[in-house]
Order: sequence, then C-alpha cells, then structure tokens
Amino acid sequence: MLYWSYKSEGCCSVQLIDGDGIYNVSGIDHFIKEVKLGECGLSYAVVSIMGPQSSGKSTLLNSLFGTNFMEMDAFKGRSQTTKGIWLARCAGIEPCTLVMDLEGTDGRERGEDDTAFEKQSALFALAISDIVLINMWCHDIGREQAANKPLLKTVFQVMMRLFSPRKTTMLFVIRDKTRTPLENLEPVLREDIQKIWDSVPKPEAHKETPMSDFFNVEVVALSSYEEKEEQFKEQVASLRQRFMHSIAPGGLAGDRRGVIPASGFAFSADQIWRVIKENKDLDLPAHKVMVATVRCEEIANEKFSHFISNEDWRKLDEEVQAGPVSNFGKRLTSILGSCLSEYDGEATFFDEGVRSLKRHQLQEKLLQLVNPAFQDVLGHIRFGMLEKFKASFDKALEIGEGFSSASTTWFKSCMAQFDEECAGAIVEQADWDTAKVRDKIVRDIEAHISSVRTSKLSELTSQYESKLHEALSEPVEALLEGANDETWRTVKKLHRRETESAVSGFSSALAGFDIEEEMRDKMVKSLQEYSRGAIESKAKEEAGRVLMRMKERFGTIFSHDSDSMPRVWTGNEDIRAITKAARSASLKLLSVMVVIRLGDETDNIEKTLTVALLDPTTSKKSITASDPLASSTWDEIPSSRTLITPVQCKSIWRQFKTETEYTEANKRGSNWLPPPWAILALIILGFNEFMTLLRNPLYLGLLFVVFLLLKALWTQLDIPGEFRNGVVSGLISISAKFVPTVMNLLKNLAAEGQAPPAANPENRRPSNNTSSNASSSEHPPEHKSSSKTD
Repeated sequence: MLYWSYKSEGCCSVQLIDGDGIYNVSGIDHFIKEVKLGECGLSYAVVSIMGPQSSGKSTLLNSLFGTNFMEMDAFKGRSQTTKGIWLARCAGIEPCTLVMDLEGTDGRERGEDDTAFEKQSALFALAISDIVLINMWCHDIGREQAANKPLLKTVFQVMMRLFSPRKTTMLFVIRDKTRTPLENLEPVLREDIQKIWDSVPKPEAHKETPMSDFFNVEVVALSSYEEKEEQFKEQVASLRQRFMHSIAPGGLAGDRRGVIPASGFAFSADQIWRVIKENKDLDLPAHKVMVATVRCEEIANEKFSHFISNEDWRKLDEEVQAGPVSNFGKRLTSILGSCLSEYDGEATFFDEGVRSLKRHQLQEKLLQLVNPAFQDVLGHIRFGMLEKFKASFDKALEIGEGFSSASTTWFKSCMAQFDEECAGAIVEQADWDTAKVRDKIVRDIEAHISSVRTSKLSELTSQYESKLHEALSEPVEALLEGANDETWRTVKKLHRRETESAVSGFSSALAGFDIEEEMRDKMVKSLQEYSRGAIESKAKEEAGRVLMRMKERFGTIFSHDSDSMPRVWTGNEDIRAITKAARSASLKLLSVMVVIRLGDETDNIEKTLTVALLDPTTSKKSITASDPLASSTWDEIPSSRTLITPVQCKSIWRQFKTETEYTEANKRGSNWLPPPWAILALIILGFNEFMTLLRNPLYLGLLFVVFLLLKALWTQLDIPGEFRNGVVSGLISISAKFVPTVMNLLKNLAAEGQAPPAANPENRRPSNNTSSNASSSEHPPEHKSSSKTD
C-alpha cells in the first residue's frame, strides 16, 4: 500500500517496506526524485526510531522533524498504527535528513513468537541509519523485565550480524520523565545497557570489542506529551536543534562510518533488505563496494551514452573525417574532461577504489571511441607534412639549392612542424604515442629523398656520360679514321684529359648529395668505365668499317700525290710503287684498328701484318712455315682488347686486294690508244665500212648522237668513280642509277627542244659554250688527263 500526504512544505513520506516485508522500489525511486536526494552526495543523514508499540514514536517524530507519519488515535484504543517501515524527509533541517518510522515491537498483532520482522527491521535500521532513537518509558528504567531490555537485546544481537560496525549513535529518549533527575536516571540506564551488551552472544572477532566501537550512547528525557504538552514541545524544540548539522564534527552523527552516497541510497537499501530477508549475515564493506560498483557503472554508462550524442564531439568527428583539424587535442581534451568531471561529480562519494576503477573503465571506453579520430588526425598531419616536404624540397632543387642542404633543411623544418601539430593533437587523458606515425613519416620522407637522389644522380650521371660521349666520340672517330702511329697515343691523352675533367666535375657535384664514400667511389669508377667504354665502343664501330676505311685510304693515296693534289696521269707513273704505297697505308690503318691500345702495352701486330700480307715472299713462306694469321687470337693480347682477330685480318685483306685490283688495272690501261699495227689493221679491215659512212652522211650524224649520249651517261654515272670501290659494288650502283639517269637525260632533251630559238645567232654561242663547259666540267680529273694525253 502506497500513499502520499503532505503535512508541511518540503515534507513527504512513503511506505518503504510494507508489513509483509515487500520493498517498495518504485515508491522509493519517486520519493528520492521528489526530495532531490541524489544531489546531496554524502551530505545527508538517516534517523530511525525503535520502541514498543503504541509508545508514541510517530508522535515524537512528527513533533521533532515535522513529518506526517500516522499517529495512534487514543480515543479508539491502543493498537498497531505503523505497519512495516515508513520513510519521510524532515522539514527545515539541514543537511537533508531522512527519518524512518519502524513498526513497534512487542505488538499483540504479530504475537509473542513472531519476532522475525522485528529483528529484520532492526538490522535494516542499524545498517542504514546514522542515528537510532530508542523510545522507552521512564518508569521502565531499572526494571529487570521491562520492555526496553528485549528491544536492546534485539538491537545488540542483530548488530553482531554486521561485519563492520558503523559507529551508530543510539539516542535513548526517556518518555514521560518523572521527578527523578536525569543525572540519576542516566547512570542506571547506561549500566543496564552495558549489562545487556555483555550478556549478548558475540562472534569470535568481537568477543572483547567494547560497545563504544559500535555505538555512541546519548540519553535525553522528555516530559509527558499528554500531561505537560507545552513543556514537551519546548524540550522537543531543544532536541530538534541537536539534529541541525548532525553530520558535522561533534554532531550527533559526526562519528559515522561507511556512508553510502545519496544517489545510491535506494539501491543500497533494496540490496540490504534482500540480504536480510534471505537471513544472511550482512557484510557492510562488501555491500558498500557492491553498491558503488553498480551505481558507478550506471553513472559511467550514462556518461558514455551522453558523450556519444554530445554535439561538440559529433561536430569534431565530422571535421576530422573531412580533413585536417586544428587544436584537435585541446578540443577533445575539453570534451572528455567535461564528461569525466560529470562522472566524478556524481560518483565522488562512492568507494574510492570502485569509483577509480569505473572511471578508468569509462575513460578507456571513451578513448577507444575517439582513437580512430585521433589516428585520422595524425594521418592528415602526416600526409600534409609529406606533401609540403615534397613541394618545398623539389622547389628548392629547382632554384639551384644543394641537394644535401635542401633535404636537411626541409626535413628539419617539416619534422619540427609535424611534432608541433602532433603536440596539438595530443589528448591529455590518453597516453597515446605518436612515435609510430613519426617513424612512418620519417620513412616516407627518407624514401622520397632517396627516390629524388636516385633520379638526380641518374640525371647527373647521364649528363656527364653525355658530355664524355660528346667529347670523345667524334674526336676518336676522326683519329681512328686518320689512323697512324700516333693515333692511340693521342686517343689515350684525349681519354685521360676528358675523363679527369669529367671525374673532377662529377665528384664536386656528388659532394652535394651527402652520399657514402663507398657509393661515391663506385659512381666515379662507373663514369671512368663509361669513358673507356665509349672509346672501345667507337673503336669497335670503326673496326666494323675497316674495309671501307682501307679502300678510302687506298683511293685517296692512289689518286693524290705527295702534296695531296689530285694526281695527273701521264702514263709514265710507277703504278706498282703507287699501289704498294697505298696498300701499305691501308695496312697501317688495319694494324691500328686491330686492337684497343689505351694502356702502356706494346705489340708487334703491325710487323706481323706487314710480314704476312705485304711481303712478296709470304706465300712462299706459308708453304713451309705456319701462317701467323691462322689464329683467332693475338699473342699476349686479351680478347677484351681485340677488335679484329688475325684470321679476320687475313680475310679483310684478301677482300681489300680483290676490290682494289680494278683501280690498279684501270690506271695501267689509262692510255687507251691501240698500238700502230692495230690501227693499220683497223684501217684495212674497216675500209668498206668507212666508205659506207662517207656515202651516207646520215650514219655519221647518228653515230655522233650516240657518242654524245654515251659520253653524257659516262659523265652522269661517274663510272670510273663507281668502280673505284670494287667491281661488284660498282655494277650494283650503276644498275641502280642507270634508268633514272637515262630518264633525266631524255627529259632535259625534251625541254631543250621546246625552248624558243634565239633571235641573234651570236647569242646562242655562249649557251653552247656554257653547256660544253658544263659538260666538260662533269668529267673526272683522270679523264681530262687522258684527253690531253691523246
């Protein structure tokens, strides 16, 4: 049964436990909200009253605390008024004071043997009350079988079931005080109380424990409410003042222990009543921890839920998802601090160990929730710093700053800014370490530096290789083309000079890249090897064209005199000597191209080739002795330096001789007039044909036209020049050029025929002379010489 009534402003009451021992959960919750008990923390007190039935307990409480407990109607007879346990808030007393009105003991309604509820309610009151009023009649003091002794025995017996004493204040209220002074009544009462305490069976742990460890005993006397009502009210008003600030040091409850925070009062009372109903010993310290555990966990869960829906957190999380956020750590620290402060405010009065544990768990849950946002912030910072480093570093290189100085400067700058921004993202409540992210950005920056260094070194290497190639390729080609005894000596000087210059510049450039000495030496050595490789590559290339070079040299020497002027063939030249000199020069070129001579080594290759290829007795010796060129290697010459093997030299020389014999034979037959006997024979045998031509002048014109055409073809095709490089190559070249040349001549003839005739015959002569001069200028020098000779 639950009902409310209001006696005065700020006072309300509720039946906490009914007569059947049912705990009113919803009623107490509503009562606590109504009186705002949860806001009191530890600043509240609980007062309960025990005593025989119909001893005026409710009347005393209503008069003392301004409550509205139901009082007995004396005109209806003496019977049970209060059933179970009622709870009310005292009106006008600070701090907040709750008072419990317990069902009276020794009531006829429950009978003589039904004392279970009396003991349960007494234990409940002692477990949660700071002050217990013991209501007793004055005339019972000093009596052995008075009503107060069973009550005290019950109180002391149930007190032993509490594992930890709460230091409860027992205030004995002596009702209907007689003429006997209180100074005489109090010693007798205290003696009786001590006797009862000594007679009560105690557990082994409290055999020698004095009563003062469990109770503070206070005694007060009141006049009769019915006979001396005014005096009673005055005494009650005086007693009421003792309950003001009762929990302060020196107050009635100033020595209390194990107080449950006000927000956990309802849950604690419920759990205590459950344990008592199950007839178990009540462990107050364990109960206190249990209450703290439940309530602190409820508070922590509530604060966690509030944090998830917190508008500031949701906004911050959305900003982090969108991009970098400034002052992330400061803002999140404030939000987390506010949440934890709210928890601390509500849980501050619970058991410290439990409170701290649940706070730690709440903090861990909160940090686990916000950690992804923190990692995203670090990711934004890392990405931003990496991009800034790349842009700044690349720009510094573009404007010509040294690689090493630029990388060091911007690395330090970006890492300093990274550390600063990471410090701004640190959450004070967390011990999160940014070392892993820092290590990652260091690795990323170092990887970029390494990549750029590799690229720049590659560019630098390519640049110097290109310079070396440009400095060596054409000069070496020119030197090898004009091969002589000084060729390789000159090539070595060129190689040394250009390589030293390139290596010097390359080493200076490498100094700005801050690379290890071993790597720098390796790169310099690679450049030196490239330099040598460039010369070797060009030498191999020229060795592949050695036959052509030999023929060109042969043709040059054969066609020019000692002053490098075109030779005029008179028919009196020593063709054999000229040919031998030209072949000797060609052999010199071959001997130079046979091997690479960049070192200080000497060889007898030229002598070997001369003896084997130019000595007229070579063929005879080869019959009786071994051929020095019948080998694939040169003596004491490694294959890495060999360009042309001995057997290849022999093959090249054979082909060279074959393709140059035509030139020699052509010059030997340059005096094309037949001997006199042949001329006489032609006149005798061709007399009839000659007469036929004289009789038919048309044949003479036709022959003249044919002669002109053949002469034009001879000039246009440059037949002597084409056969200078060999018969086969000459035939191939002439066959390819023959048809286009004939078509060109016909086209020119057609164009001349369509041209209008000149008005002045004299004006035509210069053109004829010009054409004849042009025609004559097309003849090679050797043909002009032949005409003069003829």
